[in-house]
Amino acid sequence: MDYVKLGNTGLDVSRISLGCMSFGVAERWTHPWVLNEENSRPIIKKALELGINFFDTANIYSDGTSEEIVGRALKDYANRDEIVLATKVHFRMHQGPNGAGLSRKAILSEIDKSLKRLGTDYVDLYQIHRWDYHTPIEETMEALHDVVKAGKARYIGASAMYAWQFLKALHVSEKNGWSRFVSMQNHLNLIYREEEREMMPLCKDQKIGVIPYSPLASGRLTRDWSETTHRSETDQAQRMKYDAFANVDRLIVDRLAVIAEKRGVPRAQVALAWLLQKEPVTAPIIGVTKMSHLDDAVDALSLKLTLEEISSLEEQYVPHRVVGAV
Repeated sequence: MDYVKLGNTGLDVSRISLGCMSFGVAERWTHPWVLNEENSRPIIKKALELGINFFDTANIYSDGTSEEIVGRALKDYANRDEIVLATKVHFRMHQGPNGAGLSRKAILSEIDKSLKRLGTDYVDLYQIHRWDYHTPIEETMEALHDVVKAGKARYIGASAMYAWQFLKALHVSEKNGWSRFVSMQNHLNLIYREEEREMMPLCKDQKIGVIPYSPLASGRLTRDWSETTHRSETDQAQRMKYDAFANVDRLIVDRLAVIAEKRGVPRAQVALAWLLQKEPVTAPIIGVTKMSHLDDAVDALSLKLTLEEISSLEEQYVPHRVVGAV
């Protein structure tokens, strides 16, 4: 396993991050394909054995049960001082007023609930899951700063927003001497590259660590276009993100298949190898429901694509409508 610094920090993270949205109680989530605790624990254990030390979850995942499963597994299998544990806040966790968003009240309440579910005194990275259009960014940034100063988070990060919003947040924190975002968890893969226009150059300039989610486009980059899975048949979010441009995206997947066959490796390895060479990508967040998914992710670290292969994969791309930031 390779380890790199997360952005402009001294924090060492594995080049692959394990995304934990796949773990939880299906009955408490909109995704019926998530793995229960019994089936999640072996995957978490193997990830640790492979050298992965970076685990990303969120309070909303399976109504908090992802945090509970991850927390218990890491307590049993890992040394907390070696683990980089990340979670997120924004989406609705209870009905009624103040049940969602990034107000001071919501942030200070949700961090305590996340810590309790995770069974830890602190998280290494506390991220805002989306931009809150109904709360002043000054209120959000000061609350996050107070979370850091209280020792409940080591660093703060952001996810899925427009570049102008991210820059505004960075400016507000610097102006007031508050804790600064060190990472951006954004939507980036071979068939969704809109982040390359503004967000990626901004992150490179500001020395922000980039930890892309959905690096395999919810599995669409790993199989024949006509092949389906339980997830692809039931995941409405996946359809929202990718169905509108399916005809043009298919051309890219066909190119991916050709290169993977020539290389004699699974398509997932080629798709991840492409992403890993993008600057300033730090650690793609890999969702895993099978042991083989971990092996493919780790093996991608040693796969180096040629300039010709990269050009072949990229030349069929056309602009997509923005998803994730809204």
